Order: sequence, then C-alpha cells, then structure tokens
Amino acid sequence: MTVEFIGMIHHREASEIMAPPPVIMDRGYIRDFAQAAETGGFDKVLVGYYSDGPDGFLLAAAAAAHTEKLGFLVAHRPGFVAPTLAARKFATLDQITGGRAAIHVISGGDDVDQFRDGDTLAKEDRYARTDEYVSILKRIWTEPGPTVDHEGRFYHFSGASTAQRCVQQPRIPIYFGGASNAAIAVSAKHADVYALWGETQEQVREITGRVRAEAAKYDRTVRVSLSLRPILAPTEDEAWAQAESIKQRIIERRAALGLSPRNPVNEGSKRLLAAAAKGERLDKRLWTGAALLTGASGNSTSLVGTPRQVAESLCEYHDLGVTTFLIRGFNPLVDNVAYGRDLLPLTRQLIAERAAARAA
Repeated sequence: MTVEFIGMIHHREASEIMAPPPVIMDRGYIRDFAQAAETGGFDKVLVGYYSDGPDGFLLAAAAAAHTEKLGFLVAHRPGFVAPTLAARKFATLDQITGGRAAIHVISGGDDVDQFRDGDTLAKEDRYARTDEYVSILKRIWTEPGPTVDHEGRFYHFSGASTAQRCVQQPRIPIYFGGASNAAIAVSAKHADVYALWGETQEQVREITGRVRAEAAKYDRTVRVSLSLRPILAPTEDEAWAQAESIKQRIIERRAALGLSPRNPVNEGSKRLLAAAAKGERLDKRLWTGAALLTGASGNSTSLVGTPRQVAESLCEYHDLGVTTFLIRGFNPLVDNVAYGRDLLPLTRQLIAERAAARAA
C-alpha cells in the first residue's frame, strides 16, 4: 500500500500563531513554498477555499509555473461555478500543469460562510447538489460523445462540450471532505480519496469502516486521507515544550483579536472536539490543544515528538488503511521544509520496511 503526502499552500504566510502580512497575494511566498514542497518530496499541495480569499484555480496555476512535478489539489465548493464550466476549468488546469491537477470537493458545513458567496441551500440539499454536480463533472470528463445533456434537480443543460479533456485518464482524482452521514454517502459514491481531519486511531477505524461499507454498495474502493499538524523537535520533551509554546501563542493572539471558540456546526469539528474532551494527549502523541482553543475550526490536531516518533505514529495510521497524509505546520514555510527533510523520507522508509517484513 503506497503512501501520498500533501502539503497546504496559502496565498500568504499566516497561521493561528502568525499574523498575516498586509499583502493579499504574496507571490514570492507562493513560489518559495511550492518549490520547497516539491524539493521536500510532497506529492501535492492543497489549495484551500475561502470566501474571502483569492481564486484557487489561479493560485494553483501561479504556483505550478514555478514547479515541474508537484500536484495541486484545488478545494472546490459546488454551487458557485456551473459544473459544465468547472469541468472545463479543472481540465484546463490539468492541461496547463501537464497532469498535476486534482479536485477536493467540499459541500460546505457552515451556513454563514456559504451565504457569503450567496448559497442559501440547507446542508442536506447541498449534499444532494454535490452528488449531482460531481456526477456531471465525471460525465463531461469521461463520456465519449462530443456533448452531454443533463436534466436534474439542480442543473439543466443541453449540448455541453466534452472537448476539454484531462491529461490524467480517465479524469483527475477526486478527493472528498465531510464527516456527516450525507458526506459519507456522497463520498462513497464518487471519491477516489476520502479526507479526514486528524482523529484518534479509534475514530479513524470507526469512520473509515463506515466509508468502506458505503463504497462497497457501489463496488468501489475509496482511499483515506488524514490531516495533521506535526510538531517536531530533536527530543520528545522539546517537542512537547514546543506544543505548549504554540498553545500560549494561540491564546495570546486570539485574546488580542478578541476571538473566542465558536460552537462548530460541521461534523468534522465536532468529532475533533469529542476527542479533545478526553484530553490534550491521546494515542501517545496526538495533541488536541489547538483544537480546543480554536473550536476545531479546521484541521487543528497534531502529532508531537521526534521525527522518528511522529513517523512511527503515521505508520500506525497507515496500518489502519490511511494512504494519504495532509500535513501542515504552525510555522508554514519553516515546517514545510522540515517535513521534507526530516519526516517524509523517514516515514516512507519505515512504511517500506514494514511492508517488506509483512511480505517475508
């Protein structure tokens, strides 16, 4: 079972402990981060979706101009761009990058943020729309005819062109986020990779079992991705001290901004907080301190330890069937470089050794 590593690129350097610079699009940072990720051996970087952020397609294209092999997983919320146009946009990005594009489908778990872009659909309806939307994307990317017609609940069109094809065949990879029952049902039907935030091993075992059971109904196999924020240091004590330092900096920055944790509305955040309620340190080195402080508003749990200790923990998740790790740091560029130097090659080595031992 292979392993894939995905980083996360932003339009400027910022995090829970780093105030963003005044520039919106820091082109130098985008270049440096993309090149460091490629040099460090990342397979892809995730380009996030923000209702107040730059366009992800253009950010990916800008970063791709400075790299040769690095893939770009562009987060996309169905509903704001017609699926016929989105299919062309993603296929065009795949052409521009020479086969390095992928889509991360996010139906949207926050009504307030969805409405910032004019989406008024209720959550259950958003997943029904996503099902129809992704079905259309797949048809336009793969059907042999010159055109596609569609008559559905949310979309109606006739003669949509299939001329703009993906370089990757039969289409670009589809990643899916969301932990609700509706999200799992749609993921099982369409996803190549189902993406989780950094949960406990027990939680991962439970939810991936549900995903695989749903996917089996369609005679499909879905890979699993896990998102984490590794905190590395030469010794375990230094790593935990660094985690405590990050915690204090989050507290100070949120106090300065007058922020308090929001009650989460999406299931992924609720699952992280359910784990955090059991303690800040779980499964030996899963740290939930940042999730508690931020209301688990994003992927906010960490593995803490030496590079070897964290690599061994990643191997344990790999043994549970996780094939993709999406990792990013609290100090984005510095951590990105450290992961490529200290964590990725070691994790790949340990996974290969474990596979060889099982084969023997």
